[in-house]
Amino acid sequence: MGANKFEQHSGTAGVRGLEHMNHVILTAKTFEKTGDGEKPFSSKSGTHYIKGDFGKAARKIGNRELGTPNVGQIFSRQNKYAHLDKIQQNCYFFKVRKKILFIITQSEFGGAQRFLSTLIPQLDPERYEVLVATGSTGDEHFSEHLKNLTIANTTLAHLVRNINPWHDIRAVFEIRKLIKDFRPNTLFLLSTKAGFLGSLATRYTLHATRPRVIYRIGGWTFNDPWPWWKKALYRTMERWSARWKDSIVVNNTHDLLQARRLHIRPRKDLLLVHNGLDAYKMKFLSKERAREKLHISSPLVVGTIANFYPSKGLRYFIEAAKTLQYDPRIVFVIVGDGKERPVGNQNVLFAGRIPEASRILPAFDIFVSPSVKEGFQWAVLEAMVAKVPVIATRVGAAPEIIEDGKNGFLVEQRNPEQIAESIKKLIENDHLRQEFAIQGHQTVLFQFGLGTMVSLYVDIIDNTSSN
Repeated sequence: MGANKFEQHSGTAGVRGLEHMNHVILTAKTFEKTGDGEKPFSSKSGTHYIKGDFGKAARKIGNRELGTPNVGQIFSRQNKYAHLDKIQQNCYFFKVRKKILFIITQSEFGGAQRFLSTLIPQLDPERYEVLVATGSTGDEHFSEHLKNLTIANTTLAHLVRNINPWHDIRAVFEIRKLIKDFRPNTLFLLSTKAGFLGSLATRYTLHATRPRVIYRIGGWTFNDPWPWWKKALYRTMERWSARWKDSIVVNNTHDLLQARRLHIRPRKDLLLVHNGLDAYKMKFLSKERAREKLHISSPLVVGTIANFYPSKGLRYFIEAAKTLQYDPRIVFVIVGDGKERPVGNQNVLFAGRIPEASRILPAFDIFVSPSVKEGFQWAVLEAMVAKVPVIATRVGAAPEIIEDGKNGFLVEQRNPEQIAESIKKLIENDHLRQEFAIQGHQTVLFQFGLGTMVSLYVDIIDNTSSN
């Protein structure tokens, strides 16, 4: 374990004080006579593995020989501190990193992927060892992004977005093998498919090596515009699989209340944690440079950032654009792509996918989130940080972010007329646009900071990790 740092300390004073920390007291007595290789041992922070020569019947610390090793002695209740009587001057300890295995269904960059690439760099590498496993659906942008962040990642070939019994069954065994090989303390699941299959895989894992399961869902999929039978299927899956999960984390109050109403009950906690951003570290292009990148020169730009999924409601954004096509000053921009992308529209520019799309937000005079279903809209926070006034549908966390008429406009979902009317109000009132921009920026700074989100997730991970 190259990451574990051994340090030598003299005396035994203060050793008991380490008990509450994420440390393991290690002496020569820790090792059993098992032959060369890797030896497991247990502590309050989980099962850990030491590589070395375990075939020797005795160990030396300094110039002292400590006799025949006995791995049970140091951790037994009866002899919890018996080894201290035998080692008065020397002991070794090292800090044990907790292992976290993150599993996410798609490699395509979206809300869950954004969450991971925001959270993981904030985790202390001295305390946590991280591996991200992505499904095979999507492009390579997210995997490349993880590599750029030097985050270890792998691909699960049989984890796919759509229901497919052949792949789904094989994915369970694929995840189970990854758990066996990586031995995580915590299994952190994101998105519906990964949440179900990942928690199911732990059901067939030996209890001694079974990780604790955290499931973070960025919006219940049964709220998507699916047929009734598909919604019912996903509700049943979430309710059934909740018993396999230790903690479930949602990111908006609507989903929290809905889970309680539908009896989606994990073994331990049902929690609410809002998304958060570090507003001071976000980097944006200038308005001129951003518009050059989009190849637009119109005086007024109304834009959104989303891929073409039914839940994103982009058809209503396009319909609102048609309502305002009489005004030649306005151009509408959609940054994103997908199979449902229409061929073209008179006053709508389809910019396609743009890496680090948030950087071009200053190109917009108004940002619109027309979703019919959301969890917590990252793009809304980002637009506020960029000081772009926001119009958002009243779904997911939007009512918790936006105070209608103070730091943005809230409109009803599937209502292009309300979207168009709100756009007109902002176009005709420069002072209101400036007020929304300032108040929106302040909202993120004081209510949705990155530090708060990270500290809450660290607490969840530490309180859920294997004992």
